[in-house]
Amino acid sequence: MCSLCGVLGVSNYFNLGRLPNLLAVARPTRESVPDPRQEVIQAWYMDDSNEDQRLPHHKNPPEYVSLDKLAELGVLSWRLDADNYETDQELKKIREDRGYSYVDFCEVCPEKLPNYEQKIKNFFEEHLHTDEEIRYCVDGSGYFDVRDQNDKWIRVAVKKGGMIVLPAGIYHRFTLDTDNYIKAMRLFVGDPIWTPFNRPHDELPARKEYLQAFVEGGDHAVDATA
Repeated sequence: MCSLCGVLGVSNYFNLGRLPNLLAVARPTRESVPDPRQEVIQAWYMDDSNEDQRLPHHKNPPEYVSLDKLAELGVLSWRLDADNYETDQELKKIREDRGYSYVDFCEVCPEKLPNYEQKIKNFFEEHLHTDEEIRYCVDGSGYFDVRDQNDKWIRVAVKKGGMIVLPAGIYHRFTLDTDNYIKAMRLFVGDPIWTPFNRPHDELPARKEYLQAFVEGGDHAVDATA
């Protein structure tokens, strides 16, 4: 018996040609390595209930959506250090790589957002933008709902430390969860422009480009942290 077989406790009749397959089983796969983003960003298909929009709205049984699946829709995500966003080198690199030159903050809660009830109603109206929507949750939590390729709602729960990018042209909406508070960093390329186009606005070039890039084509694989 060779020394390798002895270490593995393999008998003399073992087919050494199978060793690579045996060892491959022991190697960690991408799926077996926990994704740190999932601690602050999770997604699932929504039920059809008309209950309080701030509830999770899981299907029964729950049907979770991977961050890779979100990337196929053009939704990118990161986990960052929300306690040190002013000096975070990873955030700095993302901004440089993607051209996010302008930053401000928005606190959404009954006590701090003027015209709170109307604003929340507006946020939850299904709409799209002609530019990316970039949101970095530095405190609190909330839900971003996006449509998949079959027009089904996916709820994306974002907690402190989670940053997501919604591509131009995707139909989406936002609501707080039952904690009723989020503080989000808003990032923009150039001047801050946040113009919602409520559905339907399928004639907009941004919508047509989104459909061509992520719905009508075949392979939509995108690096979820591109």
